[in-house]
Amino acid sequence: MGSSLKGRTIVMSGGSRGIGLAILTSAARQGANAVFLAKTDTPDPRLPGTVHTALAAIEAAGGSAVAVVGDVREEADVERAVATAVDRFGSVDICVNNASALDVRGTEELTLKRFDLMQSINSRGTFLLTRTCLPYLKRSGHAHILTLSPPLNLAPRWLGAHPAYTLSKYGMTLLTLGWAAEFAQYRIAANCLWPQTMIATAAVANVLGGENVARSRSPEIMADAALAVLARPPHEQTGETLIDADVLAEAGITDLARYGGGQHPELDLFVDPPLTG
Repeated sequence: MGSSLKGRTIVMSGGSRGIGLAILTSAARQGANAVFLAKTDTPDPRLPGTVHTALAAIEAAGGSAVAVVGDVREEADVERAVATAVDRFGSVDICVNNASALDVRGTEELTLKRFDLMQSINSRGTFLLTRTCLPYLKRSGHAHILTLSPPLNLAPRWLGAHPAYTLSKYGMTLLTLGWAAEFAQYRIAANCLWPQTMIATAAVANVLGGENVARSRSPEIMADAALAVLARPPHEQTGETLIDADVLAEAGITDLARYGGGQHPELDLFVDPPLTG
């Protein structure tokens, strides 16, 4: 039986919409506290939701939360978010690296500005938020780092598809696996979680095309998988790259129809079809 998240404090990058918000609202139903650092203070016509609508949703689910308007690329903003968690709730128990930039253009088409954006939000932001949380994670009796990043699939198909984006996401994964080893003595679990299929988020609709949304599962599948991981005592699972459907199957949930996506959902990036025969 996993331990409860009641009274645990989560610090998350992003969280105003999509998978991050789904995780926070689900954690709120279990009594978790949350501080999330996100940029969307005023509505954006391309992106539903702001920090204010997210905060209302988390509180409506029964949780206590603070929205910090800021940028995961800015050290002062990250330090302010972590300090807010400590001042308001007294601890940081869980660090969730959720914020991410997506651009799947090839090397010749991708601008240097977009390359820098992905590296600075994805890999650098993950490093910055986790490093800032670490002094408090070391003191927690239920310390988790959860990074939304993929398994390290070195098949040429994936290495050649979008090298810059792959670099940024694999950087998140390598850092997290490194922390599992580096901070094992402090009983800090560090794992990565990635969806088996596309997830119906604004990023999928805007970057990969709206036609992918119909074959995408809802963000709630990632939320349910994340909570299953975060509820476990830290010593039980660390240093792993996990897939949401596999996590749920281990928890006894194999019927995934409620998450949508139809009979044959579109596999996510870096996930290969299962072997047959």
